[in-house]
Amino acid sequence: MSNDSFVHLHVHTEYSMLDGAARLTDLFSKAEELGMPAIAMTDHGNLYGAFEFWKKAQATNVKPIIGIEGYFAPQGRQLRAPFDFGTPAVDDTSLDGAGRGRYNYTHMTLWAENNVGLHNLFRLSSKASLEGYYYQPRFDAELLEKHGKGIIGTTGCPSGEVNRWLQAGNYEKALSTAATMREILGQDNYFVELMDHGLGIERRHREDLLKIAKTLNLKLVATNDLHYVYPEDARMHEVLLCIGTRSTMDDPKRFKFDAQDFYLKTAAEMREVWRELPDACDNTLLIAER
Repeated sequence: MSNDSFVHLHVHTEYSMLDGAARLTDLFSKAEELGMPAIAMTDHGNLYGAFEFWKKAQATNVKPIIGIEGYFAPQGRQLRAPFDFGTPAVDDTSLDGAGRGRYNYTHMTLWAENNVGLHNLFRLSSKASLEGYYYQPRFDAELLEKHGKGIIGTTGCPSGEVNRWLQAGNYEKALSTAATMREILGQDNYFVELMDHGLGIERRHREDLLKIAKTLNLKLVATNDLHYVYPEDARMHEVLLCIGTRSTMDDPKRFKFDAQDFYLKTAAEMREVWRELPDACDNTLLIAER
């Protein structure tokens, strides 16, 4: 395991329903140029691009990891109402929100470790659409427990359930949520996910995430939410988001990312960001090797 390598585990491709602008040819070409051994697709809520992602990878030396950033329903997929996490300490806005502290779903990062896990990801995605659709295709703990074999998961991005509880100032609920997911997926298959795109919401609860990892003996994994390949693609991605949310670039209230770091960063860039937590970068390689 090289200590100067890194694997991007969060790529939103052009199949991510106007959320990702990463063209697959450019993505694999750049990843290979940077010497990355693997890269993972985690489109929002679906696996529509999985086959094309895998097929494009075959012409390169980059291993394709199939994943999904799924929509998780904390109170069960049958509940058709926003879930209230309580009043957050800071009023962070989110496209997923239904009012302060109220959300229609949370996010959860999942990757297929093997063929069994791949089949289970497809089952989760299908049942989320057929049985849990509310604003987005949602799965829940019951479905994850039934179809979780062969899947590696994490606490997710700031929109993940663990993070939502932390944002609401409820550490105990965040801890118990992580403990439940650890029981469902297994001790070695559940990671505490860390992100840093320069956003306050990502840094505000980092110490609590590290505390949860230590308390539950969970490994850390550093990820970079990648929605486009090159830094200069940020503007194009903003336009794409406008199309997806039916707004214009002139709208001051339009949904946009509050940073421009959602590109394919080099291993050196990621290692610099996480220089105080090198294991979090090492574990991207550990996951890729599995």
